[in-house]
Amino acid sequence: QGYVQKYVVKNYFYYYLFKFSAALGEEIFYITFLPFIYWNIDHSVSRRMIIIWSIVMYIGQVSKDILKWPRPLSPPVVKLEMRTDAEYGMPSTHAMAATAISFSFLIATTNQYKYPFELGLAAAFVFSMLVCLSRLYTGMHTVLDVIGGALISAVLLVLLYPAWDTIDHLLLTSPFCPLLSIALPLVLCYNYPKLDYYSPTRGDTTTILGAGAGATVGFWLNNQYAAPVYTSKNFQLGFPLVTSKLVVVVLARFFVGILIVLLTRRLMKSVVLSMLGYRYKFPIGDLQARRRLEVEVPYKFITYSSVGFSATVLVPLLHELLGLM
Repeated sequence: QGYVQKYVVKNYFYYYLFKFSAALGEEIFYITFLPFIYWNIDHSVSRRMIIIWSIVMYIGQVSKDILKWPRPLSPPVVKLEMRTDAEYGMPSTHAMAATAISFSFLIATTNQYKYPFELGLAAAFVFSMLVCLSRLYTGMHTVLDVIGGALISAVLLVLLYPAWDTIDHLLLTSPFCPLLSIALPLVLCYNYPKLDYYSPTRGDTTTILGAGAGATVGFWLNNQYAAPVYTSKNFQLGFPLVTSKLVVVVLARFFVGILIVLLTRRLMKSVVLSMLGYRYKFPIGDLQARRRLEVEVPYKFITYSSVGFSATVLVPLLHELLGLM
């Protein structure tokens, strides 16, 4: 673990293309793209994407630690990433996330907006293919890992699609939604499959489920108390027609929102870690202590549920206050 191979880059185009493509399956993409859809395009599309993403990623992460298939041997492959090397390989959750996000966006928007379906299909295919190929290029997965991840994600999309509207309706209207949105993910995180050594999969899963839980509570609150103000019609009006004013407003919403989201994450990380450090008697910088179940799960769940809640409730309120609606 932690061994870094020396390598020489002979084709910088492929190197940077696939390094960038790999980032499309990581936190930096999730924390920007999914809120962007919510703030600037359509609430209903964003809700469906976040729910699908949470379910698909949970199943993918758990499958890794149940199957326990190793990643490609190095050598012969050269691994360009080290953080996820401690995880098992099958299925590729990058492939699963890319397939789920791109095709759920296509499915959710194809009946609401007028654009060539073939163009949307091609964009979804190219997006997911770039992410899948990046996992081979960076040496993190085998072809079977990537194909398995994409196929599992596709099957889950097919199975979940008929229930999309029902799930969405329940999340917005059920009085039990806030309680279940928090309790169920927490139970899943605390009962995550145990390994003989530490792997980032449990922490990453907690991050994803926490963000999904916070966003879901935000969806419910908005529907209960802010629906007359926040409707997707506000965002749909300018979607087909791009104007300079619209671009300015979209960018303003995005940068204001991202600033609040990042500040929320930083603040909650510091506060929650300080409280857990006081409770369990460890310094904040103690990485081994932060990996313990009783620390890692509440630390990441509270932090990222706050991020999800902030993105869906606090940021839209600030948008309204600033006249960006």
